[in-house]
Amino acid sequence: MAISDNLRGALYMNVAMAAFTLNDTAMKAATQTMPLFEAIALRGLITTIGLVLLGLAIGGLHLRIAAPDRPVVVIRSVAEIGGTVLFLSALMHMPLANLSAILQALPLAVTLAAAMIFGEKIGWRRMTAILVGFIGVLIIIRPGPDGFDMWSLMGLGAVLCVVVRDLATRKLSRATPSVTVAVWASASVMLVGAIAAFFDGWQRIELSEALIVVAASAALLFGYMFSIMVMRVGDIGFVAPFRYTALLWALVLGWLIFGSLPDPLTLVGAGIVVATGLFTLIRTSQLRKEGH
Repeated sequence: MAISDNLRGALYMNVAMAAFTLNDTAMKAATQTMPLFEAIALRGLITTIGLVLLGLAIGGLHLRIAAPDRPVVVIRSVAEIGGTVLFLSALMHMPLANLSAILQALPLAVTLAAAMIFGEKIGWRRMTAILVGFIGVLIIIRPGPDGFDMWSLMGLGAVLCVVVRDLATRKLSRATPSVTVAVWASASVMLVGAIAAFFDGWQRIELSEALIVVAASAALLFGYMFSIMVMRVGDIGFVAPFRYTALLWALVLGWLIFGSLPDPLTLVGAGIVVATGLFTLIRTSQLRKEGH
């Protein structure tokens, strides 16, 4: 039986979110026993090679970047480096689902930042949703001596870096293929990881650790491939909300692999963030259809 483009797009988004969360899970497991920057360098090497092969397979890969896009690619790559280091540093010390819940505020943060930087209009409905969503984030991280720590702050820092990355991506011209941008970002992360690992000190990697990092790289490539496929089928307004399945995957994998589950208050905050994020995505899609 044939399935609709929307249903296929939703399935692809689910697979992409599962793959990205598997990557996070594997990296959290790997960095329990191996140095962070060594893990980043190794994953970066494997991922960069994989992206080059993927780009050659789907076509359109060229490493030369159009002159107007070069500063944007640099900014995007720096943001990618910052986001990776901050996210994985936080992930080493935080439950997977808790950090994933903080990252679900990304669509809210991107919408607000686009309004502030690019002058995109936000009505009172979306602004209210954004403010309520940020209250949900505060519930998750719970500022104060009992709940707030530097790892939650790093998680928020990772969100800010990803916001910069996504806004920079919007400024890229069509002359620079997305896979080319991804290769440069991945290579930049790999290079910084290798340099930092050199000063931090390399340690001998066990076979089990190497296999976990390879699995993380494979999951990351798989997620990237399906995220490309998502953009080619279905209505983005229908498909985009399924990105929040990442939180469900984080809950399941965090429980199965690490035996950790968020406390009830964290789940309440996550629910608020997801609900307001869904409203913002749906409302934005409606306004685009209406030509606003």
